[in-house]
Amino acid sequence: MGEVYLHGHGPSVIASHTTRTAADSAAYLLPHLRAADALLDVGCGPGTITLDLAAAVAPGTVIGIDAVEAPLIGARRRASARGDRQTAFAVADVSELPWDAGRFDVVHAHQVLQHLTDPVAALREMGRVTRAGGIVAVRDADYGSMVWYPEPPGMTRWMEVYQAAARANHAEPNAGRRLTGWSHAAGLTELTASASTWSYTTPEQCAWWGATWARRVLDSTYATEAVRHGLATRGELEQMSEAWLEWSRHPDAWFAMTHGEVLAHVSQ
Repeated sequence: MGEVYLHGHGPSVIASHTTRTAADSAAYLLPHLRAADALLDVGCGPGTITLDLAAAVAPGTVIGIDAVEAPLIGARRRASARGDRQTAFAVADVSELPWDAGRFDVVHAHQVLQHLTDPVAALREMGRVTRAGGIVAVRDADYGSMVWYPEPPGMTRWMEVYQAAARANHAEPNAGRRLTGWSHAAGLTELTASASTWSYTTPEQCAWWGATWARRVLDSTYATEAVRHGLATRGELEQMSEAWLEWSRHPDAWFAMTHGEVLAHVSQ
């Protein structure tokens, strides 16, 4: 079956993803980047992380790819606004990358492997287009690590449905803890594994995170897949949305999640 991106590219998702930066999403990689590196960013979405990585490797060339065109429109607009002429964006499939072996110094993917039916094959392909001595860098959330307080039942139900919907599409939502194993299975052996967190702990952060998910449970691919697989009704999704808003307004609101990270030094 084809891949299903469980978040989709609707307005609420893109609005969330455009807040991401290399500093908060690729800090483990930044110290390893060098000026003039050729870098491929897999699953680049709206390109905010990609453009930060491009600044770190300038004057190197950077290509950001995604499986569909929709988010790339905004990515190109952002590149133009920054005056970035070294970065290109294109549609491409990580399972069959259209480049020769050893084309890039660095191949990066953020929040991608968790959505794939064969993450090992994707890592193998990422390694193929990385030069000897280059780096494959991956970071993925681990949904099973997400914790929050207070705990309205609707948010617990949101997580149950998310996990079930991802697995119904043959994907792995608890990807973070599996990155080392997947990398080994792909033949990547010189690994540096780490973990980092995102947290939402201030009233402002919780209000933003809660409002983001209150919208996403109603108007993203999560919603359509939950209904399609018979995992939730529209009424239940509305209850989840209200639970997110209830949580976000609570004076004690707190949320954190762990991300797995792997840097693989390629020897070919």
